[in-house]
Amino acid sequence: MSDDKPYSAACERNREPILGVLRTALRECRDVLEIGSGTGQHAVHFAAHMPWLNWHTSDRADNLPGIRAWLADAALSNTPEPLQLDVAGDIWPVRTYDAAFSANTLHIMSWAEVERLFSGVAACLRTSGQLAIYGPYNVGGRFTSDSNEAFDRALRAAVPHRGLRDIADVDALAAGHGLRLESDHTMPANNRLRIWRRNDTDN
Repeated sequence: MSDDKPYSAACERNREPILGVLRTALRECRDVLEIGSGTGQHAVHFAAHMPWLNWHTSDRADNLPGIRAWLADAALSNTPEPLQLDVAGDIWPVRTYDAAFSANTLHIMSWAEVERLFSGVAACLRTSGQLAIYGPYNVGGRFTSDSNEAFDRALRAAVPHRGLRDIADVDALAAGHGLRLESDHTMPANNRLRIWRRNDTDN
């Protein structure tokens, strides 16, 4: 294992609870696009435990070397070369995927970037494709825990456009792009894993 790979303790903590949901939710999928792959830790863990999937990583250019390092060390046959994708500006893939996944991204994006993520994903998903997003959410305009409120305060103090998103706002945005909420899973540390499905009958 390379000593210079980026490392996220949060990824190590949350990978098993997320895998527990995705293993069932993605059982009939073949190609998954991960948006904002970060260090690449989730990618190698999920690809190793779901070998029927081709796990396509993506992130901004400055994160790609770290992702490549994790993929190279894992040497899995189902993790293609990572894609350069900044939701705010880069061109989205022209191919389609059975599902898309993203973890801990909505709260570090501006709302305009969140909107761009949903529009980009909707265009990339195949018929009845799924979008799974993990992270902290507000409910009914309220924080679900003191720790989430403190986290939101820290995010906004550092970068004003960041912050936890309310599930009603995210669901409305998803619905506007033909994505209907399919399941909502409570996760450790006041997080949720929410899964939407492309509903072509509404388009």
